[in-house]
Amino acid sequence: MKQKSKKAQEHENMKANGYKENLRNKMDEFVHFVYRVTKNFPKEELYGVVSQIRRASLSIILNYIEGYARRKPAVQLNFFEIAYGSLKESKYLLDFSKKENYLDEADYKYGIALAEEIGAMLWTEISSLDRSMHL
Repeated sequence: MKQKSKKAQEHENMKANGYKENLRNKMDEFVHFVYRVTKNFPKEELYGVVSQIRRASLSIILNYIEGYARRKPAVQLNFFEIAYGSLKESKYLLDFSKKENYLDEADYKYGIALAEEIGAMLWTEISSLDRSMHL
């Protein structure tokens, strides 16, 4: 098996770090979007849907950050999978909010599109980490 040059490895690491930073930025954008739109939800939902979707959206980025800070790949994978589960929860709550007319069509489409993008990127991270553990 051919060994990668130091330069090639550095370039690969830079690309990976840029990808991870882009994913983190998308997650940050998503949580701020959720906080912004839920300010307009009915006051009686403050301790219901508003609280739940805010916690779920924050959980995505917080678990990703915590996982990224861990050294052991199996521990990282666990945190990334929890983040992915929170993303799925957030998507359901966006759908629920749209059906309850708490969220307009434009915000719903924006939120879902952003969540889909995050989901694809996060799944790539999960799959890559999982593969590297089974080499």
